Amino acid sequence: MTRRTIIMVGTLAAVVSLAAVAAAAPAPASAPAKPGGAADAVIAQIEQSAAKTDAAQGGSYLKLIATITVLSVAPAILVMVTSFTRVAVVLGLLRQALATHQLPPNQVLFGLALLVTAVVMAPVYRDVHASAVGPYLEGKLAAGDAVRAGEKPVREFMIRQIRGGQNEADVYLFLDEQLAARDKLTWQDVPTTALIPAFVVSELKIAFLMGFRIFLPFLVIDMLVASVLVSMGMLMLPPVLVSLPFKLLLFVLADGWRLVVGTLMTSFG
Repeated sequence: MTRRTIIMVGTLAAVVSLAAVAAAAPAPASAPAKPGGAADAVIAQIEQSAAKTDAAQGGSYLKLIATITVLSVAPAILVMVTSFTRVAVVLGLLRQALATHQLPPNQVLFGLALLVTAVVMAPVYRDVHASAVGPYLEGKLAAGDAVRAGEKPVREFMIRQIRGGQNEADVYLFLDEQLAARDKLTWQDVPTTALIPAFVVSELKIAFLMGFRIFLPFLVIDMLVASVLVSMGMLMLPPVLVSLPFKLLLFVLADGWRLVVGTLMTSFG
């Protein structure tokens, strides 16, 4: 048998074997089923769960942003509704009147202002803790009710200071037209959002008035020293440099720090 014949016989045998294997293999029962029924329900449930998860995460992100915003603004709000504004402004004006520039330093003045504020606001803090913070921590009040209960003592403090300074007209600056046009407007009708800026403006007025009174004796010393130096022909000598020791001597002899701090604390009533 020639070589060509052997190759043809082998090829024919391979074809026959493949045909036999194909005939012996079982035919597919049916075509693959298209997705539907239970599969569609599972997919829909997964999509709904994913949507709820995304919504929950978005809500948590918004709550986190709101919390961070409140925490960043809370210190400024707490400062604005307390006696800190008046105390800090008066102490700053006192330093300007003494012409001591950065003495006492800002840290000392702000620390003293915070301590005086803590003493002045102690009764208000106790009322807030008794009516709002304590019941909220014990679970007796909800968060919203606690805020409303704690707001009342702070509002009473601000109203008392505005009335003490006779600055009731400042409240109308921050009221809307309909509310300001009422004939019989009571303090209960004034919202807190209008009461806080009115209180700040009132505190600034009182603080600058107190600062003016503190400035007067030191201004007299400056004028006397300047007139003496001019009469002596000592024009090149700064009057502030000469008047500073006399200012410090007057302030120490009069026990100025006790007078200023005591007047500040008693001015809140």
